[in-house]
Amino acid sequence: MPAAKFEIKRKCQVCGQEFIAKTIESWYCSKRCSNIAYKRRKDEEKRNQRLDEIVKSIPKHQDYIKVSEAYALFGISKDTLYRLIHKGTISHINLGTNQIRVSKEELLKLYPLRKKALAKPKSVAKLYSLEPKDCYTIGEISKKFHLEDSTVYLHIRKYSIPTRQIGNFVYVPKKEIDNLYKGMKQ
Repeated sequence: MPAAKFEIKRKCQVCGQEFIAKTIESWYCSKRCSNIAYKRRKDEEKRNQRLDEIVKSIPKHQDYIKVSEAYALFGISKDTLYRLIHKGTISHINLGTNQIRVSKEELLKLYPLRKKALAKPKSVAKLYSLEPKDCYTIGEISKKFHLEDSTVYLHIRKYSIPTRQIGNFVYVPKKEIDNLYKGMKQ
C-alpha cells in the first residue's frame, strides 16, 4: 500500500490514541492494536457461529424456549431477559432449578430477531466478451483518453481488468474501460 503524501490524523479504534496514519487504510496506531482488533473480530465471528448453531437447533413449533436460546435468537442479554421475567412483562414457565422457559411469541412482539453473522459472500465472476468488436486496443484507449500506454497497462493490472492478446494487439473490454475513465475528457 503506498504511503499518503499528506498527513491524516486518526483516532485508534482500539486504544483511542491519536496518530498520523501511514496509509489511507490505517485504522490502528500500532501493530499491537491491529492484532487486538483482529482477535476481537475473530472472537465475534466464533460467538456468532455458536449462536447460529443454537438458533438452528430450536424447533420451529416450540412456544416456550430456554433463556439461552432466547439470547441466541434475539440477541438480548440474559440479565434483560430475567429482568423482563421478574417484572412480569413476558410470560414464563419454571420447570425447576435453572430451567426457566420464556414465551417466544411475546419476545417476538417486543424484539426483532438477531441479525445473522455477516458472511462475506463469494463474488460472482463477471463475464466479459473479449471479442475485438466489444473491446478497445491499448492504443485506442491511449488516444481516446490522452494517456500513456504504460499508464493504461498499470490501471489494467491495478483494477484486474481482463485482457486478450491477438497477434500484436491487446484487447480490453470497452465496458470496463469506460467505467474506469468515465470522468475523464475524451
